[in-house]
Parts: sequence; C-alpha cells; structure tokens
Amino acid sequence: MNFGDQTHWKRWLGRIGPLLGLLLLFAFFAMVAPPSFRSVRNLETIARQTTIVGLGALGMTAVIIAGGIDLSIGSMVALATVVTACCLNLAGIGPVAAALMAVLACALCGGLNGLLVTRLRVVPFIVTMGMMLLVRGVAKGLSHEQKIDAPETWLNELLASLPADRRWMLVPAGVWILVAMSILMVLMLRYTRLGRHTFAIGSNEHTARLCGVAVDRVKILIYTLCGFFAGMAGVMQFSRLTVGDPTVAVGLELDVIAAVVIGGGSLAGGEGSILGSLVGALIMSVIRSGCSQMGMSNWVQEILTGMIIVAAVALDRLRHRKVE
Repeated sequence: MNFGDQTHWKRWLGRIGPLLGLLLLFAFFAMVAPPSFRSVRNLETIARQTTIVGLGALGMTAVIIAGGIDLSIGSMVALATVVTACCLNLAGIGPVAAALMAVLACALCGGLNGLLVTRLRVVPFIVTMGMMLLVRGVAKGLSHEQKIDAPETWLNELLASLPADRRWMLVPAGVWILVAMSILMVLMLRYTRLGRHTFAIGSNEHTARLCGVAVDRVKILIYTLCGFFAGMAGVMQFSRLTVGDPTVAVGLELDVIAAVVIGGGSLAGGEGSILGSLVGALIMSVIRSGCSQMGMSNWVQEILTGMIIVAAVALDRLRHRKVE
C-alpha cells in the first residue's frame, strides 16, 4: 500500500478505524475496570451479548450498503421468539422445524418490506416503520399479548454459558453460528453478482439501473436476507429468554443500525463491511460490559454509546464532504 497517497491512506484508516477503536476501548476498560472484566468468563459473556445484534447487523449491512434501512428488525426478532415458542408447543414439531419456521416467517416479512419499497416507490424509512408496528402487532396477536412458555430443547443452550465439560468450544454454539454466517456474508458481498450489484445500487442507483442491474429484484432479495438474519437473531433471543415474548427487542433496530454505522457503514449507501459491523456490535457490548463491571448506571452506557454513534456519523459525513 502506498501510504504517500492520501486517498489510499484515508481508505486504509477508514477500514481499520473501528477495529482500532475497539482495541483502545477494551484496553481502557482493562486498565480501569475490575480484574473480572479481563476474565475468560466475561469475554464469553461479551461474545454472547454480541450475537443477537451481530446477526441482525449482517442483514442490515447489506440493506444500508444498498442505500436502504430497516426499522422493523426488532419487531421481527420478537415475532421469531413467538413463532418458535408456538411451534414447539405443537405436537410433532421439533426444535429444528420450529427455528426454521421462525426464520421463514421473518424472511417473508423482509421480502414484503422489499416489495413495498420497490413497488410503492416509498422511502424505506416510512415503509419499514409501518412494518415495525404491523409485525409487532402480529406477534402480540399470535401470543394473545402474553409470554408463551415452551418445552425445553437444545435451542435453549445456543447462547447459554458453557458448562465445564464443554469448555473446549470456547464460546456457545450461537456465537459460532454468527461466525459462520459472517463468513458467508463476506463471501456473498465480495464475490457474487448480488454483492456487486448491492454496492452498485448504493453508490448510484440510477447508474446501476442504466447498466442493466435489476434494481428492484436486488432490493427485494436484500430485504429478504435482512429478514432472514432477523429471524436467526430471534431464535437466539428465544434461546436467552426460553419463552416467546412479543414485547422483547424494542429498540433493537437502533442497536443494529448503530453497529453498522460505527463499523464504517454509510447511511448514504455504497459503503459498509461485515467485519466493520461486527466490530461495531462488539464496541457496544464492551461499553456495556465495562460500565457494568465498574458499577455505572445504564444512562452512562447510553451516553457513551450515543457519543460514539454521533462521532461515527460525523466522520462519515466529513469524509463524503471532502470527496464532493
């Protein structure tokens, strides 16, 4: 890399900036927080806490790269917990089928988002805000506005703390699922036509359309993919709660969007990376863990997270302003 080239330098710094910020933040809490913050048990806890937001961020990254946004992801997570619990209570349906039904339900919701955005030509913010209320209402209707208990299965162990006899796994199975899905998304965005078209649409939709990109079809696929990952995040949420809860994950969409933005994604479209989004999710988990270990109140965590989000957006706008 030619570090004398200012453009390459800024691009390189933009890529490693979030990771550098994560390392500095962890080092800070490692010095000022109690020794328990650096323990293996707490590192495992940070990984488990990152999984739900991380899975949601995988799909949101693609949506934001394409110049869109999805505010309904939190509601889809709640719907997934309810669908999982309802299916587990039905005779003849095992945990695999229950999880698949939950993911399918959310993927359909995501596909409907894409269909409405492309067919109605309405900005994604408005469409997905309406879907946020609609999906939450469906979740409450299915559960009759109450939590649904479900029989215990291996789904409950996806994000459970590892027992002594399974320490060789390092982290719970749910975290490994996040890692596997992240690798697949990296490969999709970098080496497939869908990935290239996603970046093209986010960079300049009109030009992409003139170049023969099936813009509407790509958008529908991307929103469906976002719903798919929201469903997976919902299954992980069910694993943590062990019940179907239609009121859970309120505001989760903000955490997911924040993870993508902190990780270098641009709300203007055309920029973003899976690694960056995961780093963004980790940054928020480290802040929460560090503040909790130091006995700080939740409002302190929210202030710190908000400051980081504002700084990330400000840097993004400053970078685009210089380009223009």
